[in-house]
Amino acid sequence: MKIKLFGAASGEVTGSCYLVKTQKSAILVDCGMFQGGRDSESKNLLPPGARPGEVQAVLLTHGHLDHSGRIPLLIKHGFAGPIYSTGPTLELSQIILEDSARLQDADAERQNRKYWKPGEPLAEPLYEPEHVEAMKALNRPIDFDQPVAITEDITARWVIAGHMLGSGCIELTVTEDGKKKVVAFSGDLGPLSLPLLRPFEHFQSADMVFMESTYGDRDHKSYEETVEDFFTIVKEVSKVGGKILIPTFAIGRAQQLLYHMAELYNTKTIAPFPVYLDSPMAIRATEIYRNHQDLLDEEFQLLKKKGAFPVDERYFIPSPSSEQSKSLNEVPGPCMILAGAGMCNGGRILHHLRHNLRDPNTHVVIVGFQAHGSLGRKLVEKHPVVRIFGEEIPVRAKVHTLNGFSAHAGQSELLQWFSYLAPSKPRLALVHGEDRARSALAGLIEEKFGIRPELPEIGDEIEI
Repeated sequence: MKIKLFGAASGEVTGSCYLVKTQKSAILVDCGMFQGGRDSESKNLLPPGARPGEVQAVLLTHGHLDHSGRIPLLIKHGFAGPIYSTGPTLELSQIILEDSARLQDADAERQNRKYWKPGEPLAEPLYEPEHVEAMKALNRPIDFDQPVAITEDITARWVIAGHMLGSGCIELTVTEDGKKKVVAFSGDLGPLSLPLLRPFEHFQSADMVFMESTYGDRDHKSYEETVEDFFTIVKEVSKVGGKILIPTFAIGRAQQLLYHMAELYNTKTIAPFPVYLDSPMAIRATEIYRNHQDLLDEEFQLLKKKGAFPVDERYFIPSPSSEQSKSLNEVPGPCMILAGAGMCNGGRILHHLRHNLRDPNTHVVIVGFQAHGSLGRKLVEKHPVVRIFGEEIPVRAKVHTLNGFSAHAGQSELLQWFSYLAPSKPRLALVHGEDRARSALAGLIEEKFGIRPELPEIGDEIEI
């Protein structure tokens, strides 16, 4: 068996994609897009060596674009095999990819309108909506903790990863020459304190492990403290006015923050003010969460019993259309606007930042990982001026970074997840983390478990 890495290595956080080849099979685990930096688009190619006509199946850990975003590209080039994951993951990835295709079409149209010169080729999107639509016939929903025969020699099992609704860690059992080898992929692991979702589960043993290391160099602030910091910001804006802008990952973080605002209003801690969900994708995703409440945790069930859900439509207001989104520029505070994209590298949040960053009464709350080079990272790093749509915008707004809201496990939780596998002495590759994060985690793992992790590069092929 050989496993080749086509992303989320070399200190790169995004672009998760593994080609698993045996004597009889070739499958992909994830096939995600690169995101964040200026050179991301140039990396979003068909994974070299992963010939769509030869790949027999794709297995998805979860639906975020950096894990699913190149699947329609495979389909465009002839892939017609099954796509396995949990039902919620397949539903959520569908709306994420539809949004991706729409944005790519718009970007290509804008590029051609503004910069095309006679004799040059026209800019084209990576794929079209029709390639996303074609996924529906290929999707094969699976249940957690149930082995699934993927090919003649590969069986897969998903367990809860706690990162977003339906997210899973994947265990492959591969039989070659009468011998069995087990390979575990953590996917993205969620923190144990994350509300709404059940905590991550783990595997007992493996021969090879690919583990994420996004926050391998640090722990988050405790969730309780983070919620308290968030509530402090909300209370201040409630008293003095202003706007809270939250660049929001439409799936996971948006629902998490709606949960906490519903909690605040239900306990009558503050006078309610409007919370605008300015993301068609987040609106659709919230409906999927509503349809899969069986996967939500006990805290949600208790709050629901108290009457906080479904949310009060007087204060929780969806803004599905672009006209409704634009009208929010004229809405007085206090109010909160949740809009994508989560790294401020596109989407409606750019318009809200452009209109409000100059105002010292604006609070920008960063609640998720910001890739190097992204506008969100520049705000976190307190750049005094940022460029949006070619315009220099002075940053007078208050910028808060609440990493405790992250949907990624912190260092201690990553160690805890691996501790169950460590007694089987597997080979371990740290992926999905910047160099500083995975180097720090590697040192701790070697010290604690006596296992020296590998730090693979994109394009590396690991033979098992």
